[in-house]
Amino acid sequence: MSTSSAPFGLQPVYHASGFVRPAAFTLADNAAVTLLQYQPVAIDTSTGVVTPATVGNAFVGTFMGVEFTDSDGRRRVSNKFIANTPATNVTAYITRDPAIVYQIQANGSVAISNIGNQFDFGSITAGNTTVGLSQAVLDTGSVVASGGVAQMRVIGITPGPDNNWGDAYTIVQVQISQHQDVADINAY
Repeated sequence: MSTSSAPFGLQPVYHASGFVRPAAFTLADNAAVTLLQYQPVAIDTSTGVVTPATVGNAFVGTFMGVEFTDSDGRRRVSNKFIANTPATNVTAYITRDPAIVYQIQANGSVAISNIGNQFDFGSITAGNTTVGLSQAVLDTGSVVASGGVAQMRVIGITPGPDNNWGDAYTIVQVQISQHQDVADINAY
């Protein structure tokens, strides 16, 4: 419901092919970062490992889950990775395709006139470590109109009951406009 704030991160909704395929990447053993499902992530250009994205910078997609060997030698699968977890052979699964359409809740109202405009995240690292879900939100105060570039471009509204343009916490569909694998795409 978009009249109450209940952020769920940057959740992949669809791809033109019909499949959203996570890609496997490395996460450092015993990494000192917390990653939650649907949290925006980047590829660290110096190490090649997955790291949390930062507000205002290019990123590659969202964290979908992790697989690792725990301190008892058992293989684990989880939707979250908590900082400094004793883990080796860590594989992080992330979305990477720039054509994926995501849904995200805004931290305020988004109007239909914002289609084509771009926004940054208001929060990226917030989330619930108990259930492992991100609480990243689209920051309505960071709007960039024609010719500018921000992290996400609004392309529509998420269909559903009680979600309308102009609601207090609108849930919108976006694509990544500052994707690490693609040149920046200006707002239109």
